[in-house]
Amino acid sequence: MTIAIRPARLDEVEALAALIARSVRELQAGDYTSAQLDGALGSVFGVDRQLILDGSYFVAEIDGAAAGCGGWSRRRTLYGADAVADRDDGELTPGVDAARIRAFFVEPRYARQGVGAALLEACEAAAAAYGFTRLELGATLTGIPLYSRYGYVAAERSEAPLPNGLSLAIVRMVKTPPA
Repeated sequence: MTIAIRPARLDEVEALAALIARSVRELQAGDYTSAQLDGALGSVFGVDRQLILDGSYFVAEIDGAAAGCGGWSRRRTLYGADAVADRDDGELTPGVDAARIRAFFVEPRYARQGVGAALLEACEAAAAAYGFTRLELGATLTGIPLYSRYGYVAAERSEAPLPNGLSLAIVRMVKTPPA
């Protein structure tokens, strides 16, 4: 099975949002309640068009089908879709700040087949090519095992407020690639 990685396009936002919803509802159900997932879709979980405009959001394809999506960012916002209220699109400084790994979601039928790892490798390489030497992300409880396998270390846990009054546990993780 070959996983191809390519930049996401703005004309795919609806299809990516549908993939994200399927991924969240099926793959994160063991870590969060249905009400939390409902509240997180479109706010904490969703497409960030700024990443697509920056050329740093990718689609993983298997035999031409979208198998997942994820990206990296040179922007200050750590996680969340376009609708996140406290987003900060200010630019980070390569070599000083940590690039952000953002918005990873896998189509459920392709779960645990290397899609997340392929996206992570592509994002880390792109961030390094841009000049970043450190990486940071806001992991869901579901994502922690993947990121831990690739050298990310938990730094702090917080609760992301949701529009429905609930909150969602997020773990900030960091990685400093070997020199």
